[in-house]
Amino acid sequence: MRDIAGFKRTLAYSRVMLRVTNTLTGEQEPFEPADSETVLLYYCGLTTSDPPHLGHARGWVHVDVMHRWLDWLGYDVRHVENFTDINEKIVARVGEAGSDEAGAARSYIAEIIAAMRALNLRRADVYPRVSEHVPEIIELVEKLREQGYAYEANGSVYFDVTAFPAYGELSNQSLEEIESQGEPEERAEKQHPADFALWKAGGVDPSAVADHRHDGAASPEAAVAGARTWDSPWGEGRPGWHVECSAMSMTHLDETIDIHVGGQDLVFPHHENEIAQSEAATGDRFARYWLHVRLLEAADDEKMSSSLGNFETVGEAVDRYGADVVRTFLLQTAYDSRAAYTPAAIEEAQARYERLKRGYERAERAADSVDAYATATDERLREAVTTARESFVAGLNDDFNTRRGLAALEELVSAVNAHVDERDRYDYANLERAIATLDEFGGGVLGLRLGVDAEPESGPAADLVELVLEVREQERAAGNYDRADRLRAKLEGLGVEVEDTDDGPTFRME
Repeated sequence: MRDIAGFKRTLAYSRVMLRVTNTLTGEQEPFEPADSETVLLYYCGLTTSDPPHLGHARGWVHVDVMHRWLDWLGYDVRHVENFTDINEKIVARVGEAGSDEAGAARSYIAEIIAAMRALNLRRADVYPRVSEHVPEIIELVEKLREQGYAYEANGSVYFDVTAFPAYGELSNQSLEEIESQGEPEERAEKQHPADFALWKAGGVDPSAVADHRHDGAASPEAAVAGARTWDSPWGEGRPGWHVECSAMSMTHLDETIDIHVGGQDLVFPHHENEIAQSEAATGDRFARYWLHVRLLEAADDEKMSSSLGNFETVGEAVDRYGADVVRTFLLQTAYDSRAAYTPAAIEEAQARYERLKRGYERAERAADSVDAYATATDERLREAVTTARESFVAGLNDDFNTRRGLAALEELVSAVNAHVDERDRYDYANLERAIATLDEFGGGVLGLRLGVDAEPESGPAADLVELVLEVREQERAAGNYDRADRLRAKLEGLGVEVEDTDDGPTFRME
């Protein structure tokens, strides 16, 4: 990879250019972290009860680019993403994915981590689990109760929404408009229908498991025997869902964080409740900016979700298309724009990634050829590199708009192709600038592998090509060069570009 540090220094940019859309205000605002050198970023992670699907990946990949862009701007990014490993849905998987709640959660966490690595995500600083933060959760609940924001009822503890005047601001609802929260049996012991559980008495009721159970899992009665409980000042029980993120973010980041990201479906009640319990406990603002990733839609215009069963897992998608095509598909729409998983959208992503990769490789071949000269200059290519850099920066500073970022790199690739097509003496210096820009932004920010590190072709079609190439090699070894050439011509007629190297043939599929 070429040295690109100089390009940052010569490009006029400023951190104050970054603007983000804050759900709390409904406005796009200049981004100003509490500490001018550090960004505290928290992302609401998955409930570990199912394999991760492309809807989850949409949030992951966009948060990954947010992390990468903030890093490019020079911030020290402290990134935390949790695993919810205590939940009735996990208990419903007992006997299917593990012998108890802890085992089922562990099994799915392993799948989630594998999917994260397959998608070329940067690692967060820490991935806290709810089960290892129960003491902090109990401490937070007790503090809220002592300060008059929560009350105990039959061993459970509920947050009193009437005690927090700002309740409903994130979701833009008045208290009178908010529907009752929690299970039906909780409502009789709550002071207000919208009060929510911070701590739940006892274990898991079989009825709470039955609706989420898969065929082949343990019976609800057997599954709840493997559910975890903890001692507390109010008796044995389990944490409420909402309190976990407040406790973990304050443990690993601070009482006030800069960016809190999550899916659009978490605005209410989860994030609304996080704000109430956190700010009531500390008296300080919980998150300066709330960013919400719009849910990925399936082909039928429904949201993609585990509960609806209309999803494709991350592993299936990566095996079928490759991680870079999946990332391109997810990044070709901005995080807060509508996106649907359709054949047309995937085909578009495949074409876009292939165009970027081929353009990158073509730039490298031209720069490394005997026709590249130090004194050859192409003013159009020089301007195209500068424009691409400025457009990419402007796009990412516009609320992390990856759609604009991809478009800027595609324009640069078009300029590279025009340069190589139209000239017999290549502008070495500006080809190097183009390569460095694609490395820096396409690779470093968007996380795409464009050069020698790009992943190999994969999937059933690639397996068939490999088989044909093996037969071709056998024909060549036997001296049947005409047959070998015909096989190569057949492949190229199908859109497979074959290149013979000292280490054997390689190929690319259009």
